[in-house]
Amino acid sequence: MHAFPDIDRLKATLDQHRPLNPAIVRNLREDLIVRWTYHSNAIEGNTLTLQETKVALEGITIGGKSIREHLEAVNHMNAILLLEEMVQKDEPLTEWTIKSLHQLILKGIDDDNAGRYRTVNVRISGAEHLPPDQVRVPELMEQFISWYQTEGMALHPVERAARVHSDFVKIHPFVDGNGRTSRLLMNLELLKAGFPPAVLPVDRRLAYYIALDADHVRGETEGFVTMVGEIVKEGFRPYFHALGLPW
Repeated sequence: MHAFPDIDRLKATLDQHRPLNPAIVRNLREDLIVRWTYHSNAIEGNTLTLQETKVALEGITIGGKSIREHLEAVNHMNAILLLEEMVQKDEPLTEWTIKSLHQLILKGIDDDNAGRYRTVNVRISGAEHLPPDQVRVPELMEQFISWYQTEGMALHPVERAARVHSDFVKIHPFVDGNGRTSRLLMNLELLKAGFPPAVLPVDRRLAYYIALDADHVRGETEGFVTMVGEIVKEGFRPYFHALGLPW
């Protein structure tokens, strides 16, 4: 069980200023959707820059970029919008929640596999961890949800968000889009618990993959939970800046 005293202090300070001014909320949300979409897609190899992502989300086509890259940006934004609805309804994490988010991620890119568990075996390029056999995916996903509803609920929200992310990726239930979906699920947990969303920056991709592999292959959870704690802490910075609070 991890404690996050620094993060709890930041949250307590932010909570004192709620409800936030609607103009601040709107401005932060627009910026966040662009940054979250850019970084999460860039981690997976999408070549749109931050500025190009912003323009693509406004519905403008960028020359020299593939339709797939445009779809990845728009799909990710739509998945965030669905996630926001889920947070408002305080929806629990279920297999339906997961499949609904995943379906949006692959919409128009791979409709046959969007929202459907894989029926083939896969390898994660560059990773030591070998995802489980496809026949075990439904059973492992059931166990994952059951863990979440029991032991997961006893954890600090930041640790729970990190474990949801890592344990989901370990199962790798979909052919494609697992990384993006896992980062959405992590933020679903954080947002439901009243934390700002955490954006994993693309420049930490290598450390991120190493921490996940250490968790999946050797059961070393510490590194990944610590990394998630660091990015959750960073998630408070834009709010404190907007409110003129000392950081």
